Amino acid sequence: MGSPQDGAYLLLSQHASGFMVSQVLFAACELGVFDLLAETPGPLDAAAIAEGLGTSFQGTERLLEACVPLQLLDVDTRGGRAVYRNSGLASAFLTRRGPRSQRHMLLYLGRTTYHCWAHLAEAVRQGGNQYPRAFGVAAGDLWAAIYRSPGERRQFTRGLQEVWSVEGRAVLTAFDLSAFPRICDLGGDFFQDPLPEADLYILARVLHDWAEDKCSQLLARVHQACRPGGGVLVVESLLDEDRRGPLTTLLFSLNMLVQAEGQERTPSQYRRLLAAAGFPRFRFQKTGGTYDAVLAGK
Repeated sequence: MGSPQDGAYLLLSQHASGFMVSQVLFAACELGVFDLLAETPGPLDAAAIAEGLGTSFQGTERLLEACVPLQLLDVDTRGGRAVYRNSGLASAFLTRRGPRSQRHMLLYLGRTTYHCWAHLAEAVRQGGNQYPRAFGVAAGDLWAAIYRSPGERRQFTRGLQEVWSVEGRAVLTAFDLSAFPRICDLGGDFFQDPLPEADLYILARVLHDWAEDKCSQLLARVHQACRPGGGVLVVESLLDEDRRGPLTTLLFSLNMLVQAEGQERTPSQYRRLLAAAGFPRFRFQKTGGTYDAVLAGK
């Protein structure tokens, strides 16, 4: 046991170095590797890429080599030197101009979320988000800490738009919404601002940010504004009822611990929240993607 050939040890090694993999992805995005290759007619070698990025040759060559087995770049060595081009994955999701680009969300994860996760153990000890510790900001208003600058707010907002460019169709077609002629996608300061009257309110990645009391407060405001016969479409990553998966959702729930006040929830937890707020007619649909859909009627 414990030898490099042992499957358990190899799995442990992969888990331990997982942060290195994410940092390769984040660094390549931040430096502009994928954009440079997308804007060049043919493949480039490490020297040309380093010159184009204004980075060191030694560091660039090592980063490019690591990107190949991660399927972020393709390499061709038939001409006696290694030349690189974007992989299919990078072309689809990592270039600035790609219609399904996830670049802004990845930059936000690398510049903000990653630093909070460095303090996960402390978050578990304290039971609270780690913005003060990660960035030296004063404890207080959560969202003032999360959005430390207008630029960071814009980046996160654009990142959410990128996520929905891939995930949006699945959650919006999970149910027939034709019975709701007027739909409101809630954002902004929904705890303070008047809510417009609508037949259906979409809460996409909203409730998971907040503890139970805040969720109840928001849903009560939605119920008050909602037209008779209306409802709520909740878009979140749903935990299995036994809370043993999916792994991505369990990690998202830990992210709510280090970055926000809430958690990911099971369908039955959302059922209770919505019923208590006056939305007793409840259905949920797993989409097969990262995010699922809950539809509750007034």
